[in-house]
Amino acid sequence: MTVQGIGTASVALLVAAASVAVLAACSPGAYESGPVPASDGAPIVAFYGDSYTRGTGASSPERRWSTIIAEDRGWYEFNPSVDGLGFVNNRGFGADLIDQIVEHDPPPDIVIVTMGLNDNFSMPAGAGDIQAAIDADLERLREELPAARLVVVEPFWYTDERPDSVDRIIGWVEDAARRVGADHIDGASHWLEGHPEWMAADGIHPNDEGYAEIARRMDAELERIGL
Repeated sequence: MTVQGIGTASVALLVAAASVAVLAACSPGAYESGPVPASDGAPIVAFYGDSYTRGTGASSPERRWSTIIAEDRGWYEFNPSVDGLGFVNNRGFGADLIDQIVEHDPPPDIVIVTMGLNDNFSMPAGAGDIQAAIDADLERLREELPAARLVVVEPFWYTDERPDSVDRIIGWVEDAARRVGADHIDGASHWLEGHPEWMAADGIHPNDEGYAEIARRMDAELERIGL
């Protein structure tokens, strides 16, 4: 992988590895979070993300960062995140997450968006579509869930080397979050940097230790914005 861009061979390897992860994630016992029961006063929190939020690479669903955060805070977790998903990439794979989140009954009190990593593999050719999709997704969440607290997290990244597309997509996400009045958490693309021991055997996803670190950093950022 080059710093200036993702080489064709590297993309092919990453896509192949991601495809294996998707197949594994679709097997029985995969990390799925179904509709939550009627609230007993605890906040209902929806997570809109990819494999890093679905928990691929963790030894069990309880070890993914979203579940650690939800359990510590007494939240009901609704996490329909999908491996390989991006604002553009793999949007035709199964039911659309935005639909699931806005149609959830009862409506989520908080929506946490952690998208964008996989869209790097469609750059630069897909730049216009990606930027438009970021705007459309965040605008829809704001319009259809006006009472929800919307938190948009800088897209995660998984290697110390960063193609130029990473920072371009980060900028588009931050700009869109500002336009819809969402809280924004920056820095997340660097949270695993310099720590190969936090990565699972596939070299793409965090392991339990990596997810614990993401949970620690996310918890501090959520406290910073008053959650």
